[in-house]
Amino acid sequence: MLFAVTAIDLRGGAEPNWRHGLAAVYIGFTVGLGHSSIRWADARVAHRFAGGPPPVRPPRYGTARAVHEWRVAARWILASAVALALLQGAVWYVGDSGDTGSLRAWQQRMLWVIGVNVVVAASYTLFPKREPNRGAG
Repeated sequence: MLFAVTAIDLRGGAEPNWRHGLAAVYIGFTVGLGHSSIRWADARVAHRFAGGPPPVRPPRYGTARAVHEWRVAARWILASAVALALLQGAVWYVGDSGDTGSLRAWQQRMLWVIGVNVVVAASYTLFPKREPNRGAG
């Protein structure tokens, strides 16, 4: 629905602006992170208000933590890729007749999001946090 309304707005001659870019990013977020965000919130609400078990915490150390970070990064990369594709479609849709600067700015932000997530996940792979030695001392 949001995609259709945005396309209709652009077709009607609206100048592309940050709102059109935000619509694409919101759709990307929903595709890439929607399910995991709902699951995250459900676990916390169930624990807090319905006597459910405490939410499962992510691993803290080693390879398990690196795998967790790559899964999180993959969700963000998917969200950003969907947003990038929608933004590029909007740029092509508007064509040379309109100013697509605001859409291009959102594309740069999405590339930045991808880069940050890859750097974070790679840091946990290259420099894994080691579990403290509890027997020493």
